[in-house]
Amino acid sequence: MKGFVALLLFIVLAMVSWGVYGPVLSIGKEDMHGSALRPFICVGLAYFLIAVLTPGILLRMNGENGHWSSFGIFWSLAAGAAGAVGALGIILAFAFRGSPVYVMPLVFGCAPVVNTFLTMYWGKLYKQVSPIFIAGLILVVVGAVTVLTFRPAHHAPAAQAVVSDNTVVGDAETKVAAAIRPEVNWLMVILFTAMTALSWGVYGPMLHRGQMAMAGSRLRPLICVGLSYFLIAVIVPSLLLTQWNEPGEFTFSGTIWSLAGGAAGALGALGIIMAFNFGGKPIFVMPLVFGGAPVINTFVSLIQTGNYDLHPFFYAGLIVVVAGAVTVLIFAPKSAPHAAPHADAKSAHEPARA
Repeated sequence: MKGFVALLLFIVLAMVSWGVYGPVLSIGKEDMHGSALRPFICVGLAYFLIAVLTPGILLRMNGENGHWSSFGIFWSLAAGAAGAVGALGIILAFAFRGSPVYVMPLVFGCAPVVNTFLTMYWGKLYKQVSPIFIAGLILVVVGAVTVLTFRPAHHAPAAQAVVSDNTVVGDAETKVAAAIRPEVNWLMVILFTAMTALSWGVYGPMLHRGQMAMAGSRLRPLICVGLSYFLIAVIVPSLLLTQWNEPGEFTFSGTIWSLAGGAAGALGALGIIMAFNFGGKPIFVMPLVFGGAPVINTFVSLIQTGNYDLHPFFYAGLIVVVAGAVTVLIFAPKSAPHAAPHADAKSAHEPARA
């Protein structure tokens, strides 16, 4: 019972952390005047602190069950690379004027489909898939699309509401700002949203593979994820900034918000690893996280923008996402029951491994 409660708590941790990730990161990007590489660097630094330094110190001081393995390191690094590429995709989607209100639900709606089919391919679980499980996946996707379709309308800031002698000047400034502010580039937003959905869809199965190859270690795969983020999100963009005069600049508030976004992402990764450690499987942990995160993301975005003009179908979409996630949990394919007879063969190989 305690293990089941811990499993749910860590799933919720990942869900909440990744739910606030998009809105928080978008604030940091806007505060850096539209820069894409600078908030990405902050995300990588937050991951390095939370996913490399902290678990490295804990591993050094207290040790942990499990061991390093080349196979586990490879898949954990690959998972971190996928996560970092997904984070870049989110930032670039925002750079082309995409909004967290619909970008994140699209990501969280499509990523579980990628995750599920990759997990079923690796686990050879196609025969265990029931129609109800497929229906649950469809509900998650349909709910996310419904949230996108009936998303709250974006209203410009009501700066013109104050009528005074400066009305003409205010109107002129507003028109200039509207002219300077680029329109949404839907092609690029959809492209980078799809890139994130694909990257984050393969993230969970890869990370689970790495963790299992390290005998269930929690800290070692997290360190590998953090190292991948440090390379892809800190070293590479820092080198690019020395050669490319990207628009924008580092600001105090933008740095803080971007670091907070990276910290939320790292805590979400930790929550997923801990959920795996308490018996969770990618085939239901990841759809649950991706089913609940867009709900949290949307309400955080609404609070952030102050726009609560919600269509009834918007609420319906959120309910469908949650219902689909619960269905996925209950009817998730189970591992093949014939794994037990191989115990003798496994024990036969133990002396050779030692």
